[in-house]
Amino acid sequence: MILHELIDYDILRVIWWALLGVLLIGFALTDGFDMGVGALLPFVARTDVERRVAINTVGPVWEGNQVWFILGGGAIFAAWPPLYAVSFSGFYLAMFVILAALIVRPVAFKYRSKREDATWRSRWDWALFAGGAVPALLFGVAVGNVLLGVPFYLTDSLMPMYPGNFAAKFLGLLRPFALLAGVVSLAMLLMHGAAWLSLKAEGDVARRARSIGIVAGLVAAAGYALAGLWLALGIDGFVLGDVAAGGASNPLFSEVTREGSWLSAYADRPWIAIAPAMAFLGIAMAVLGLRSGREVSTLLWSKLGITGIIASVGLTMFPFILPSTLDPTSSLTVWDASSSHQTLFIMLVVTAIFMPLILIYTAWVYKVLWGKVTEADVTENSDTVY
Repeated sequence: MILHELIDYDILRVIWWALLGVLLIGFALTDGFDMGVGALLPFVARTDVERRVAINTVGPVWEGNQVWFILGGGAIFAAWPPLYAVSFSGFYLAMFVILAALIVRPVAFKYRSKREDATWRSRWDWALFAGGAVPALLFGVAVGNVLLGVPFYLTDSLMPMYPGNFAAKFLGLLRPFALLAGVVSLAMLLMHGAAWLSLKAEGDVARRARSIGIVAGLVAAAGYALAGLWLALGIDGFVLGDVAAGGASNPLFSEVTREGSWLSAYADRPWIAIAPAMAFLGIAMAVLGLRSGREVSTLLWSKLGITGIIASVGLTMFPFILPSTLDPTSSLTVWDASSSHQTLFIMLVVTAIFMPLILIYTAWVYKVLWGKVTEADVTENSDTVY
């Protein structure tokens, strides 16, 4: 027996679908509060010292947190190459904007406090704001478009084709439901950033963060509920026909129709209702925690809410990964858009070795850097902190 045949091909596909979700959730839970703090920066900090306090709550960890983003992109490229090709082709300009914002953010971290000039520092503060708010918004817009379906089709040689030019593709992403998903994404990460500042900062910075975080949490919950209602009443789902076990990774071999509702998945698999329940519970408890001034538990509840929101999207759509509105048969699913059996197995072995190491060193970093950032820390170490 060949070693990779120890695990069935379809089981490996499901494992890598779940691992992709874990990586995306890991990115949202860690780099999510970095983006949230950046987006909150102009509103929670009014003096230069307060801004430096907010920045230095994430200063030691933001680079490590981006590992999850890199791993997620790598997993898409290696485990789901058709998804990588189709999504990056259609979302090219949006991805460029996101990457530009993520590139500006580290530059702002490094350069912001190099000069004493107030105008210089203010400009970099707004760069940090953009580096947090823009990706948080556009990631949600991308998820909203995935739920709506993306206007592409595959040629006989599996080349993805999109109508229109680059500008039309980008503007076409800004549909009402997708914008609502973007608002939910931005609001939940603002709440997450506020929970982090409540834990790591003190005084006026933490107090203002809690006030904004409460509003952001309420907006996230209301937007999430509205999106669910919209999905139930106003957006058609996709249905996959019979699938051959261990079939080839060619979407054109599948039969897909557009009918019914995405939410019919909850009738077929009632257990997945745990995901939206986690979302609402986590957000509600995070808001209550922000109101009462609790710190560690508030951050944990915020993480639970984010996990529930992201997991509910994947579980609702399963087995679809990227549905097509122009040609439903071209839709990408778990069963027809993966790498080869052997590739998935080798990647799983590598992941089993290195993922625990990443989790261990991440936990160690947070343990070492535990504690609050105070104004005294910033003023006494002005030349060595951000």
